[in-house]
Parts: sequence; C-alpha cells; structure tokens
Amino acid sequence: MQTEKRLSTEIDANVPTAARMYDHYLGGKDNYAADRAACEELDKVVPSTRRLAVNNRRFLQRVVKTLTAEFGIRQFLDHGSGLPTQNNVHQIAQGIAPESRVVYVDNDPMVLVHGRALLEQNERTAVIHADMRDTDGIFSHPETQRLIDFSQPVAVLFNSVFHCIPDSESDGPPAVVRRVTEHLVPGSFLVMCQLVSEDEKVREFVTGFMDQVTQGHWGRVRQEKDVAEWFAGMEILEPGLVEVSTWRPDNEVAPRQLTQEWIEFGGVGRLL
Repeated sequence: MQTEKRLSTEIDANVPTAARMYDHYLGGKDNYAADRAACEELDKVVPSTRRLAVNNRRFLQRVVKTLTAEFGIRQFLDHGSGLPTQNNVHQIAQGIAPESRVVYVDNDPMVLVHGRALLEQNERTAVIHADMRDTDGIFSHPETQRLIDFSQPVAVLFNSVFHCIPDSESDGPPAVVRRVTEHLVPGSFLVMCQLVSEDEKVREFVTGFMDQVTQGHWGRVRQEKDVAEWFAGMEILEPGLVEVSTWRPDNEVAPRQLTQEWIEFGGVGRLL
C-alpha cells in the first residue's frame, strides 16, 4: 500500500537538495550557496563525486540513445529527472525519433519551474510534480495519460535517484520497482542505478551527511548486491550491471570512473 506523499511547493535556498547539488557538480547555475557548501563538505570524504556526476549523466545519454535507436523505444518516463541541463532525455530521443514522448517526474519545485519553462513549446514532453514513490499518482496523472500509451513498451528511468529514498517494505526501491513493472508490458525497460560503496565507513558518512543537510530527503548509499536485487526476473542488457562509465562507452578513450570510494552502479533491464 502506498502512503500519501506531501510535496512542498516552496523553494528553500537554505536547505540543499540532491537535484541542485547535482546541478552544481554538472556545472549548472540553478543552485544556491547552501548546495555548493554541501558539495564542498562532501568532497572532503568522497572527492570523486564531480566526476561521478558527469559520468552518470553521460550514462543516461548513452542509454536513451541506445533504447531509441537500437530498440525502437518511443516513450520515456523519467523519475527524479533533476534540473534541466544539456542533452536531456527528450532532446536525445526526439533528435533520433521526433515522435518520441517523455514525461519527467520530480518532487523538487525548482525542477518544476525550470522544466516547464524549457518545455513550454514541446507538446510531446511534460514535467509533473510528484514523489517518485507515488506510482499510482504518476501513472494516472493527466500528462502521463496524455503522452504515454502503456499498451506499448515504455522505458522507465530511475537514474541515480534510489539513494534518495529510504528502505521501506511499502515504499523502498524494491516495492517501487514491483509497482512500476505491474503497469508495463513485456518489452519495456527499466534503467536503474544508484550510488554504492563496498566501504562501510563511506556508506555511513555519506548517508548520515546527506540525510542531515537535506533535512531527511535522503535514503542511503547501498551496495552492489542491493542494486542487483532490483533487476530480478529481467533480461539485463550487455554489459550487465556495472560501474556506469563502463556501460557501452562511446569509444575506448571515454572518461572512466577512476576512484573507488563510491561509484554509480547499475544498468538496463528488459521485462520478459
């Protein structure tokens, strides 16, 4: 059973958010001093975070390109999409197949404001304000219903977002995955990755730090085995579940994640 999610419509510049911190790491301008200060503190323990964010963004772009060009996917539902940056999901998909339709989902009110301004003239793309755990609300939303035909394959994206929600039998990542797959037909795809570390001290520090600075809007840094469990019963596309900079790199000299204190780990699963 899903619990009701209360969403804030106010932007608080004094409380860092994962979306704005990510924007800062990507070189964006839609962030505040509190977000940048949190990034500086995080970097003292996990200094590879900026490179990790860049590599994660490139992974998302390669995934969307692959699913559109090689697998014929024309519908994307992007959970926890974050602030708009260059080469967003709709730009990549529609650049290959103009008929592609994209729904972005985020609970950060700043994402809603910027996203809707960016997409005002794009009738095949929408941004909705929702908690990624509210599967019923997202799938029944008028904009989702307008753009997504669930009788056809859909690519559902959870790109670097599950570490933002805590473990819960009703609302943790496994429960969200189960609810989402119930709405999808065979041939649909789930893209999932999150921050993981095999170092217990790193997991404890980052989990505690991010929970504190975001005032509870955080889950935890997990391990690779946790991510693998989410893909149970799916066909995992090659090269499998990996550190994301190694997922179908564009070329042999593409940037790799060189440090190992934590990594972005995941892949792409197809529903059978």
